[in-house]
Amino acid sequence: MSAPKPSDPSSKKPFVFSWRRLFIHLALFSVCAFLGLMSWHISKPQSIRLHETKPGEYLNIKVTPDIYISLDSSSSFAITDNEPLRIELFRGNTYFDIKRNPADHLTIKVGDTLIEDIGTRFSVRMQKNGNHILSVAQGQVKVHVVSGVYLISALEQADFDGYKVSKHRMISEREVAPWHSHRITP
Repeated sequence: MSAPKPSDPSSKKPFVFSWRRLFIHLALFSVCAFLGLMSWHISKPQSIRLHETKPGEYLNIKVTPDIYISLDSSSSFAITDNEPLRIELFRGNTYFDIKRNPADHLTIKVGDTLIEDIGTRFSVRMQKNGNHILSVAQGQVKVHVVSGVYLISALEQADFDGYKVSKHRMISEREVAPWHSHRITP
């Protein structure tokens, strides 16, 4: 048997600098760095909590130290933990009690309608026919529908359906959330 031959150094190709190769590598590095920064920037996962009640069951939730939400029976909503808080109502009656004006306004989605809170107490009653009722006990609420933005003030009530606000009227405080008036708020 013969011993292995050492490799011939002259058989190696010499390194040749190429601008084209450098630009390709820089472009690949730049794309990877950009994607890495973007994934780091938007990587905070969104946490969504679902709250619902069964028939005959009521629920009081302390979302933040200043925001309390009460659910009537057979009601449900989802809330995000990100700032600003966003709530989507799915069914039933919900009563909101905001003790003071939070730093970021609370936004509530009911179908195609957005309700923006301006430090207040109010209720939203969803009906199966698509017409919903917004009642304000204290403060003001902005209702964003297709036909425009409406401002509902204290002791007022309005119907909305995603396209328009109708039947804007004055009410008494006990009409804000009749299902909630006999219960003690947190």
